Amino acid sequence: MRLAFDFMAPLVSGGRPAQADDPDDVLTHRRYRAIFISDLHLGTPGCQAAALLEFIKAHPSDYLYLVGDVVDGWQLRRRWYWPQSHNDVVQKLLRRARKGCHVVYVPGNHDEFARGFIGHRFGGIEVVDDAVHRTADGRSLWITHGDYFDGVIQCAKWLAYLGDNLYEFTLKLNRHLNYCRARLGLPYWSLSAYLKHKVKKALNYVTEFEQAVAHEARRRGHHGVVCGHIHRAEMRDIDGILYCNDGDWVESRTALVEHFDGRLELLHWAPLPEAAKQGLKAGALTA
Repeated sequence: MRLAFDFMAPLVSGGRPAQADDPDDVLTHRRYRAIFISDLHLGTPGCQAAALLEFIKAHPSDYLYLVGDVVDGWQLRRRWYWPQSHNDVVQKLLRRARKGCHVVYVPGNHDEFARGFIGHRFGGIEVVDDAVHRTADGRSLWITHGDYFDGVIQCAKWLAYLGDNLYEFTLKLNRHLNYCRARLGLPYWSLSAYLKHKVKKALNYVTEFEQAVAHEARRRGHHGVVCGHIHRAEMRDIDGILYCNDGDWVESRTALVEHFDGRLELLHWAPLPEAAKQGLKAGALTA
């Protein structure tokens, strides 16, 4: 409960009144109807909080869905890590809610402590177990983190903890590796993504997860599903159901957005100053 209190404290504390505009927002003229982000993993060294803050500033929206693993309670229990940049992200999300953006928080397995607050609002942010979003063109999207469809999480949680620690070790090794690559003028390369693509069982796990989530969305009568959990941004049709995974903010820096005509698109964020020079980098996947 201490972890839950520490996280919720800034949400229930008093804040400044709602404002029409934030002075630190980036004027990109790219406003969206809805934005879906997940797997921020605030509270870990791997979280790309600076890039995430840039993205939030540059992308105002009417709806903002936080699709789980916003705060990494698993790692915070082992070692407290909460730099100012992570607090800046939380405060920015709160400001968005105060300015009138409808912010919905669907907790995941790493921030499962927040499931004890389902049905409540904190600083204007609504905490729910899952949600349904209706697009501008009338499609019904079921929003869930996805961990309920992970057999490891549900049946062998000790193995999930072990895997999480190994993943954190891989990320740490990856940071050192890419530091050396950057000094050599080489681009960013993801070691964990490489290992996932090389291991057949990992690919089978991803495929089974995607199919299970899409099947449940169909059973519930929705046109599609938006989830996170597996840190793999994807948008594709699975047996007539639109499967959307918004990726993560540990490695891929991706988000799912809805345009005002109902069109869905995966965005891949290039941190400033590169983004300022080249503009926002959007993925080619749209639906």
